[in-house]
Amino acid sequence: MTTPPARSRRGGARLLGIALGLALLVPVVATDPVAASGYPPLPVALDSSFLTNLSAPSVAPGGSSSIAFSITDPAATGANLTNVVVSFWVYAFNGFPGNATAVLPVANAPALVNATASGSFVTVGFSFLMKGSTMSGSVGFVTSSDTPAGTFAIRTAVNFTRNATDYRLESRGWFNASQWASGTEAPNGSAVLNLTALGNISGVVPETAVLVAPSGWDIALAALLVGGFVLVGAGAWVYFRRTSGSRSGAG
Repeated sequence: MTTPPARSRRGGARLLGIALGLALLVPVVATDPVAASGYPPLPVALDSSFLTNLSAPSVAPGGSSSIAFSITDPAATGANLTNVVVSFWVYAFNGFPGNATAVLPVANAPALVNATASGSFVTVGFSFLMKGSTMSGSVGFVTSSDTPAGTFAIRTAVNFTRNATDYRLESRGWFNASQWASGTEAPNGSAVLNLTALGNISGVVPETAVLVAPSGWDIALAALLVGGFVLVGAGAWVYFRRTSGSRSGAG
């Protein structure tokens, strides 16, 4: 159903992935249909390394690609995870050239596709995930010939149940700039992770983006120019792994 990107585009996507940022250029709107508030912090036995190997493909208008990922239960002991749901939402667009930002919907926006649905929001479910194991998945990304060139930011979330308790992890794109600053920065400017300020979620995960670029573009140059807009939150995800001391307080 999907067409792998060309080798040159993969190179651009790698550069795109290197350009990490912690500031989003557009506000967040809408809510996940499966989202709720008041999730507990992750148990000490777990950390935030659930969503990994998240790809950042590129595609020409009218083409298609796929976003690959792995979902992992990092705990070696304890109960298996059940009702695992990974959510993907195309939520913002950074046009190129010009770097004009917009919150979706935009005209001729691409669609995410899974086995049963297509649109700006799709999920991939796993009935269970055994402790210490990893499973892989993907969602399709389909454009039209009129899809505008630029970067489409895709926020992610992971929901699961463990020992009859529901947990949720969210990426940077679920929060506006004020929320993110309150939840990840102490008054002295040092990094903290205040889950209460972020809305009582259980942890954070990385997000990704897809670069829509005509075949004549210099993909590497385009990636560098728009890279600051995408993969926001990945740096925080890496930093905050296994930082339990300031997970739910002010830090």
